[in-house]
Amino acid sequence: MTYLTGFHAIEERIKSGQSCGPLLVAKAGPRAKEIVTLAADSKIRLERTGTFDLDGLAPGNRGIALQVPVNFNEDGVSGVDISIEDFIAGLEENSGAIVLIIDEITDPHNYGAILRCCDQFGVDLVVSRSRRNAKHAAVISQTSAGAVSWIAQAETPNLARAMEDLKGAGFWIYGADMKGEPVYKKDLSGRIALVLGSEGSGISRLLRERCDGMVGIPSSGRIDSLNVSVAAGVLLYEIRRQMGK
Repeated sequence: MTYLTGFHAIEERIKSGQSCGPLLVAKAGPRAKEIVTLAADSKIRLERTGTFDLDGLAPGNRGIALQVPVNFNEDGVSGVDISIEDFIAGLEENSGAIVLIIDEITDPHNYGAILRCCDQFGVDLVVSRSRRNAKHAAVISQTSAGAVSWIAQAETPNLARAMEDLKGAGFWIYGADMKGEPVYKKDLSGRIALVLGSEGSGISRLLRERCDGMVGIPSSGRIDSLNVSVAAGVLLYEIRRQMGK
């Protein structure tokens, strides 16, 4: 078991209808009371506990913590789990879609912030490498403000193969690179997959070779580049803008 402590993370987990509970309550201010009411309405068991005991179970809590099962999981990936094959099979004919491919994001705060961007800009699927990305369930859920409970995610041991499968389903795949072509100059309508590389070394050579092109964000800043989660938000916004949704 692990525990969610952020108000948004707890609230969105409860709303998602996924397995969770009990909700541990040590002290409840106005915001926590709202979540207690939501939990009760959702028939999630409430347990009163002491502040000292709750601090031992869920450091950083704000008076409440939601217990979630291991399949949330110790790898830090939750939400709506789906295989890439099932995702492709479920696409409607001639429909557009956005897929985000995450290549070695190691900071759980970045991972969570990226998932929050995915929720805001309607990403249909997040693909990551099995057991190789940022893995910390509670941090990811809290940083994503609960978006992790809503985003469809697929894990795969072979991202290169996943990219080929997506290409076969009509996706154009672009890698994020600060030296890439300005993103607004690309036609990003239809089925688009965006690859984000690691915080330090960027997209791996194997995946870069399979991209149809590289896109970047024009900048006049004095430092090297944007944080990967900020870049994700800008790029996903442009893709969604071009799709007109």
